[in-house]
Amino acid sequence: MLSLPLIASALIIGLLGAGHCIGMCGGLMGALTMAIPPEHKAQRFKLLLGYNLGRVSSYGIAGVLFGLGGWALQNSPLALGLRIFAALLLIAMGLYLAGWWFGLNRLERAGQHLWRYIQPLTKRLLPVTSLPKAILLGALWGWLPCGLVYSTLIWSASQGNALHSGLLMVLFGLGTWPVLIISGLAAEQLKQFLQRQAVRIFSGLLLILFGLWTLPGPHQMWLMGH
Repeated sequence: MLSLPLIASALIIGLLGAGHCIGMCGGLMGALTMAIPPEHKAQRFKLLLGYNLGRVSSYGIAGVLFGLGGWALQNSPLALGLRIFAALLLIAMGLYLAGWWFGLNRLERAGQHLWRYIQPLTKRLLPVTSLPKAILLGALWGWLPCGLVYSTLIWSASQGNALHSGLLMVLFGLGTWPVLIISGLAAEQLKQFLQRQAVRIFSGLLLILFGLWTLPGPHQMWLMGH
């Protein structure tokens, strides 16, 4: 069973990544909203929920798949290496959010190879006229290359339990819901707030601290005490 700190951590990572989500997916959410035919505008909120439900479902599936790898490594010397790698990715994501280092872009570019095969499928679902189509489109959208998702995916897999990894990814996805749904409804004031440098630096610093806490070592006790 997942512990409360892990549950809170997954949700918080999703919330802290809101600024990155606006940059990566906010425009896509707006485009998907604009793609809703005029006669279906009244269903906009329902379709937005469908997009995000499909997206989070993909995160959960990816979490289980990667979690199987983490489970296989759980009792091997590589398990420690996976945890260290997950922590370093979270730190890199924090630096990215704060605007101090953009090396994580290379990881996102690596994911473009898979996206090339998935992207053509999304065009077949437009325009979105029903909830099932919205969910399916969201499920495809969940595989969009994203450094924040990759970082969280490796972190969840480092728990050594496939089911827990999948659940953590679902919780992470739920943490991103408020911002992306509001973004899809064109709440410009919230988007501008999340894009402020001070907000991005604050979010980045918290993610860096979380990455440091994830790194194995005696410093964990000190961080927990403070």
